[in-house]
Amino acid sequence: MMTRIVRGLFLKGVYPLVYLAARTFGARKERLQQFLINTSNALVRREFKGRATRMLLLLPHCIQRDECNIRITSNVFNCARCGKCEIKSLIDLADELKLQLFVATGGTLARRVVVETRPEAIVAVACERDLSSGITDTYPIPTLGVLNERPFGPCLNTRVNLDAVREALLFFCHNGQPA
Repeated sequence: MMTRIVRGLFLKGVYPLVYLAARTFGARKERLQQFLINTSNALVRREFKGRATRMLLLLPHCIQRDECNIRITSNVFNCARCGKCEIKSLIDLADELKLQLFVATGGTLARRVVVETRPEAIVAVACERDLSSGITDTYPIPTLGVLNERPFGPCLNTRVNLDAVREALLFFCHNGQPA
């Protein structure tokens, strides 16, 4: 309980002040957002001791290959599972762990999915900007953020470390203990 309060104070009070002060002195936004994600992840890992039965895996739409003809943003299970992107593996992981999986086109849709699904825990994959705002917006729900990889730049054919996603999900499955 105390760690949840600390996490809330950090997300809603301390971080905005640190962000403002650091930006005043020229700090890069992405570095500050990484600080928020890493600190929040550490606090969630200290706080969470239960077992989540309703988990949500939330993905950005840019994880799908841009040349794919099948749009998965309305229903991720429309995926042809060709294996050219990581969606197939993420669907398999969601099926294995019996959790909800959604692909969001932006923060508004992501927030709506969270409200509608009412998860006990969230693993979110996104860039620094979307993760930092999403983690703040979903408080007090325990949310672990996994940064996506952007070999082609932002919002285009991004990737994710599947092992990191699996580890985060299993953390919530195993009473807050590393799998």
